[in-house]
Amino acid sequence: MGQDQGMVLDALRALPPTPMLILAFLCPALEASTMLGVVFPGEIAILVAGAAAQVGTLPLWAVIPTGVAGAVIGDAVGFAVGRRYGEQMLRRLPERLVKPEAVRTTKDLIRRRGPIVVLIGRTTALLRALVPGLAGMSGLSWERFLPYNLLGGVIWATLVATLGYLAGASLAVVQEQVGMVSNVILGAVVALGLVAWWRSHVRRRQSRL
Repeated sequence: MGQDQGMVLDALRALPPTPMLILAFLCPALEASTMLGVVFPGEIAILVAGAAAQVGTLPLWAVIPTGVAGAVIGDAVGFAVGRRYGEQMLRRLPERLVKPEAVRTTKDLIRRRGPIVVLIGRTTALLRALVPGLAGMSGLSWERFLPYNLLGGVIWATLVATLGYLAGASLAVVQEQVGMVSNVILGAVVALGLVAWWRSHVRRRQSRL
């Protein structure tokens, strides 16, 4: 874990219960709606709130629906923003944070696999920040997006809050492990997208012969 994220964890732990619960909603809500997740993972606030539930500062039954609401609402806003302003927002993001090839690969996956990518997109901070907007840009309908957005939000927030609850004092270790797993999943998604693109490219070339 980086020093900056360690400092963020310490600051969140020191918060009173109500502000901590508010951040457990706001951080996942802002991930996709403002693309905050590109630089700050929303799961950190939910992990901390889950850990607070272990010592009785917050009830776990309040942390989970708060995180779910933030995740689902934030992604719905991100989807709507992506439909209208997606291209403009992507151009403003530094290329070192959002690689054009990763964006193209994800959009291609959404066009091919649709809502399943929305569900998989919950697994990493970068995908959580980008997939809802890219889904909106790719022409995915609200009817196909919303059920998978809700399902993904429920699974993700419940899992993260429960991990925080079980981790307690070992929260920093859990956050580091979550980050490592997220990076592995992101790499796998990009690799699968590249394979799909290459196969499509080869088929197009063969059809021209």
